[in-house]
Amino acid sequence: MNRCALVGRYFTCQQTINGKQGNLLVFVAAEKPGHFYTQNITPEGRATGRADLEISGDHWTYTSTWDQGGKTTYYRTTNVFTGKSKIHFEQEESSDGKDYKVTGSGDEVKGGGVK
Repeated sequence: MNRCALVGRYFTCQQTINGKQGNLLVFVAAEKPGHFYTQNITPEGRATGRADLEISGDHWTYTSTWDQGGKTTYYRTTNVFTGKSKIHFEQEESSDGKDYKVTGSGDEVKGGGVK
């Protein structure tokens, strides 16, 4: 479950997974319509690094990178919304930013709409 609110020009969501408080996700509008910057903040107050979000209709695509020891890993998560209560997600990663491998996928159904 997510609890979300608009705070000034920021949109935030506190994530709760299996009854345990998760990250705070902050969305900031970028200059291009449908594009946002995102930042996860852990319950310990640590930011995990900026990611990008592109929204095109019912498709939300999050992209980010992780640099470690001169090696960059590219991440992409796509959420496809069906109505207000269903989300199909797919997580992928790549070593070159071109060829992605699916690392996880699934479906979420929320009673009373996606929050």
